[in-house]
Amino acid sequence: MKPIKILVDVAAEPAALASLQGSMAYAVDVIDTPAEHVRALDPARLCDVEVLFCTFPPQNIADLRALKWVQIASTGYTQLFGLGLPARGIRATNARGCFDVPIAEWNLAMMVNLVRDLPQMMRHQEARVWDRGARFQREVRGLTVGLWGYGGIGRETARLARQFGLQVHVLTRHGVGPVGEVYGVPGTGDPEGVLPHRVFRNGEESKFLAGLDFLVVAMPLTKATEGLIGERELRALPRTAYLLNPARGPIVREEALLRALRENWIAGAAIDTHYHYPMPPDHPLWAFPNVIFTPHISGSSLSPKFRIRLWEIFTLNLVRYAGGRPLLNELTAAQLAGA
Repeated sequence: MKPIKILVDVAAEPAALASLQGSMAYAVDVIDTPAEHVRALDPARLCDVEVLFCTFPPQNIADLRALKWVQIASTGYTQLFGLGLPARGIRATNARGCFDVPIAEWNLAMMVNLVRDLPQMMRHQEARVWDRGARFQREVRGLTVGLWGYGGIGRETARLARQFGLQVHVLTRHGVGPVGEVYGVPGTGDPEGVLPHRVFRNGEESKFLAGLDFLVVAMPLTKATEGLIGERELRALPRTAYLLNPARGPIVREEALLRALRENWIAGAAIDTHYHYPMPPDHPLWAFPNVIFTPHISGSSLSPKFRIRLWEIFTLNLVRYAGGRPLLNELTAAQLAGA
């Protein structure tokens, strides 16, 4: 049987790569300098590639005439929009599950830090101010976190939040159930969909938002979710609530967020995904004393465990692909169309 030709355009995980290269079932071509941006590749390397493992497909993707499956190294998949993959019979899978643990930990860290006003305590430390005010002594136990979206990140956040004694509310389009064919780190998340205390569906946004102490944005950026959270949604939150956005900046309308912070519609925010990369130094979000502002590192690919998990997804999927079985994290035609 002819080996499956694989083109790898991501940083290698040595043990996993060596295992593939040692198998007669695969012919592996590795790009020496992988890139996290779109660029053209040598057409001669593309003509007989059946499987592509990359962050961004090449600009000349049309030269991948034998391509059957793309595994991307990110959870977000906007880089696949407009490529016409379903029309060409090309399957696509993402890296969902790789970032669940670090982003969920970021979420819990931000909740504790916002409630205890750690930014102000750090400013006091720098200024040598001794202040034992009550606002530094609050706790999160008994508060309510709302997860708008309940994928892997939402589920792992729910698991950790339950351990912290928080109430967990979830808003989703289709309710909550078992995860299906999705990668997850063993022992994490909510594979059976049993952790939320309350579940809300589309159309119940106001009711969902009104009861929260924290709103965590936990959905992908698509045509349907871009700008989904605006003035109406932010005003529906209690003034004592905090917004956390580790998902994608444009899901929350920029001007609405700035007004919410300036006019105290909400108590504060933790922002890890942004409207510009990098954010310009004069952008107003830098200056709010009640905002924790991190440079898109909550689920960074520089995490020491990211590459291991990414290659685990790919190798598990490669076995499934070769055996004609369902793939983990497979994207639907509707998702690839940005729906």
